[in-house]
Amino acid sequence: MALLDSLFGSAAMGEVFSDAARLQHMLDFEAALARAEASCGVIPADAGAAISSKCKANRIDANALATATAASLNPAIPLVKQLTALVAKDDPEAAQFVHWGTTSQDANDTGLVLQIRKALDILDADLVALCRGLAKLAQEHRSTPMAGRTLMQHALPTTFGAKVAGWLDAMNRHRERFAQTRTRVLVLQFGGAVGTLAALREKGLQVAEALAAELQLGLPTLPWHTQRDRVAEVATTLGLCTGTLGKIARDISLHMQTEIAEVFEPAGEGRGGSSTMPHKRNPVSAAVVLSAATRVPGLVSTMLSAMVQEDERGLGDWHAEWETLPEIFHLTAGALHQMATIVPHLEVDVARMRRNLDATQGLIFAEAVAMTMGKDLGKSAAHELLEVASRQARQSGKHLREVLAQNRVVTEHLTSADLDRLFAPENYLGVAQELVDRVINASRKH
Repeated sequence: MALLDSLFGSAAMGEVFSDAARLQHMLDFEAALARAEASCGVIPADAGAAISSKCKANRIDANALATATAASLNPAIPLVKQLTALVAKDDPEAAQFVHWGTTSQDANDTGLVLQIRKALDILDADLVALCRGLAKLAQEHRSTPMAGRTLMQHALPTTFGAKVAGWLDAMNRHRERFAQTRTRVLVLQFGGAVGTLAALREKGLQVAEALAAELQLGLPTLPWHTQRDRVAEVATTLGLCTGTLGKIARDISLHMQTEIAEVFEPAGEGRGGSSTMPHKRNPVSAAVVLSAATRVPGLVSTMLSAMVQEDERGLGDWHAEWETLPEIFHLTAGALHQMATIVPHLEVDVARMRRNLDATQGLIFAEAVAMTMGKDLGKSAAHELLEVASRQARQSGKHLREVLAQNRVVTEHLTSADLDRLFAPENYLGVAQELVDRVINASRKH
């Protein structure tokens, strides 16, 4: 499936979760463990150095490891065997202390945490870029009137800046979630066979502290072999982010429709074309993001289902995480990068937005008139009057303003100038512009 990697994923994220990276991070755990145990006097100092020097992924026979993993159910087991053999070639005595006092899940999970740290760094960079682009777009179109739509129908005037501010506000929350998730997830996994560090006896906690310091990870209160809320939190955080990206992509694609034509993805050579229709300009990035938003929820569900694990080591459910979480990262990174790339270059047709405001022949201003008339007639009576007038406008094909100008009740309370004012979108935007400012100001604090 490598043919589609550049479409749906991210090259940088692919490297983080490559086989070589996975092996190297597990070896990073083994190297740090050896150094930590040597510093705590658990193993000889020269053994720590000897083991650490061999912890290089390019020294490992990956094909043999893959074959052995199929039999052992766990890549750490054959990895430790190969590492031990490598150390034994130069220092048979040091080889006795490889993987001392730990268990295979410690190497697997801590290696995963190290991958997650790099993966979150990649996502953070695109999150910052996307939020910067959205803030600029919201500021530029703070006062650009457009039709607000509810249930796919014209509702009331709003501004394009307010729409973009809604996107930005959600992405700001995801930045907060990512930061909070880091504190809970970027922690060491180190517990030995059943989480008691029994093999290290009284030195267990000392080694754990030294190991966490070596890897620059937090030290949890206790090992978390079958408490999978941490990795499930990462998955759900990514799922929430991808959902918001999907919402943005849905809005952009809707507004790229020929009949609306208000917002467009950037054009480019070979971008968004058709194999048979020369005129087509398809929403490419939106399609990629929507694909991710469709796929990720099911993967998140798998991660949540995998939380129910047996006793001190999960059977099957732990293993279900291994390919699932990297795929979530891969899809989220691809979607986020697509959106961060196109937002600064979106083409906005302000004139078309203005024209579309009048697509319903003034019906979009019915509430504005009703609220004004309600001060004299009462809310219910004014609402009913405008319902009747709106129906007359639709049936006759006349503009609502024309219908109202011929209504005796309306003209008793509103002048022609009043009607002109009520049918100007700039006069019925509420506090949209102030709300845009609030979101932009909040974004600057992140």
